[in-house]
Amino acid sequence: MHSPAAPPAPTQAVAAERATYARVTWRLLPFLLGSYVVAYLDRVNVGFAKLQMLADLHFSEAVYGLGAGIFFVGYFLFEVPSNVILHRVGARVWIARIMLTWGVVSAATAFVTTPAAFYAMRFLLGVAEAGFFPGVVLYLTYWYPSHRRGAVMALLMSAVPLTGIVGSPLSGWILQSMGGWHGLAGWQWLYLVEAAPSLVASAATLCLLDRSIDSATWLDAGEKALLKRNVEAEARDKRSHSLGEVFASPLLWRMSAVYFCLVMGLYGISFWLPTIIRATGVSRPLDIGLLTAVPYLAGALCMIPLGRRSDRLRERRWHVAVPAVAGGVGLLLGTAVTGNTLLSMAAMTLAAAGIISTLPLFWSLPTAVLGGAGAAAGLAMINSIGNLAGFTSPFLVGLIAGTTHDTRLGMALLAGSMFIGAGLTLSLPKAAR
Repeated sequence: MHSPAAPPAPTQAVAAERATYARVTWRLLPFLLGSYVVAYLDRVNVGFAKLQMLADLHFSEAVYGLGAGIFFVGYFLFEVPSNVILHRVGARVWIARIMLTWGVVSAATAFVTTPAAFYAMRFLLGVAEAGFFPGVVLYLTYWYPSHRRGAVMALLMSAVPLTGIVGSPLSGWILQSMGGWHGLAGWQWLYLVEAAPSLVASAATLCLLDRSIDSATWLDAGEKALLKRNVEAEARDKRSHSLGEVFASPLLWRMSAVYFCLVMGLYGISFWLPTIIRATGVSRPLDIGLLTAVPYLAGALCMIPLGRRSDRLRERRWHVAVPAVAGGVGLLLGTAVTGNTLLSMAAMTLAAAGIISTLPLFWSLPTAVLGGAGAAAGLAMINSIGNLAGFTSPFLVGLIAGTTHDTRLGMALLAGSMFIGAGLTLSLPKAAR
């Protein structure tokens, strides 16, 4: 009789675990990343449409700011129920539904003619997209333990800078080249062309996204056992949270406040960067699009190595706070050099790199402490409250710009928000680190 095979050496076990997680990452992240790029592009392409849309429709800066921000009212109201439904029916079906509806609404925005119609389409887009991002975050907790999620979240949220890198030149080209085709303006083509990928992604979701580890036919039994063992071991260390406990938790409200501050800065960049660049004297839409890609490229180059470093050191708070301060400093410097394209680009590149780098590392904080059914509601609560800054930021900056005919005071307000977010992050207790 043969004696039982000896267990693998520790180094072999570590190598096998790394290979398994690499396989999971290559299977899940490219599709989820691409889907998030599509979602974020449809959310923020209004910043480029603004360059032509306001003049064509005789909208004011205040109308634009309210319309850009009202997306997040619909998002806020439907975020928690959408994520709870996702937890019950599964990510594959619900994320496919989200992608389909946001694509249809985004395309319909091409045909608005009045401020009321613009507000309605932006609100409905928020309703349609509600639940997508926290749903994806929740889905990743089914596969990865918390100490591996810093790098994974950095990969997922590289969608934000990638949208700027790819979407900004594309948006500039559409505005500059497609105006007049079949009687439609360039900004109308922008909405139509950039809505199409979400419809494709909706169908692809039903084919590519597995409901759970057990349903993944591309994993063998040993790989499934390893993944489930790691996730279940972490789940035993978490206390299950009810919905009531989630909404009564001071810690989660504080995390929501941190995220609110960080998102204030993010949407200052997302909705106003093309306008800031145009104010320095750049006029051609394609040139604005190419320059807008530069700060996002810096963000992409910073966020992934920072996420890996945070995982390696198992430290989150300082890895969020320091980039947040850098982002605020960049916004302040950008307000002082608006007459110089080179200096303004350098300042906004620092701002974007700092702000964008904070986001994936922030999401490693709540996912480390939330457990049970309340995790879905907790993640959705933090995301929905934080994303109210997506309404507040463009509305306030638009109101200030419309009153003063200058964006500098608005950018200074967003810089202050980043500094407050850094301070709140450092105040989080040991359990959330």
